[in-house]
Amino acid sequence: MSEVFSQIANLDKLLHEPARLSLMTALAACKSADFLALQRLTGLTSGNLSVHLSKLEEAGLVAVEKSFKEKRPNTQVSITAEGRQVIENHWQQLENLRRDSQNWRPD
Repeated sequence: MSEVFSQIANLDKLLHEPARLSLMTALAACKSADFLALQRLTGLTSGNLSVHLSKLEEAGLVAVEKSFKEKRPNTQVSITAEGRQVIENHWQQLENLRRDSQNWRPD
């Protein structure tokens, strides 16, 4: 298999999924974000957002903190140090893939 296609096959599937990539990119740009802000930003339903955040949390890429503010539930999400490294590496892989694919020619 060509090197370019091998790189594509080796992308982190947990992170490369569009909703999770959007979430991780947004969280890398801020200290933390609340659930509603992430929902508005991504356009995900609350159930879908919750599932994606759970997968990222299980992988240790985000931290989720639930509390109450003025008797209302509040969920704050922040990227972990590991998550920050993973998203940086992922974007670097995509940049490398873009560069390498420009030189690819079929045999």
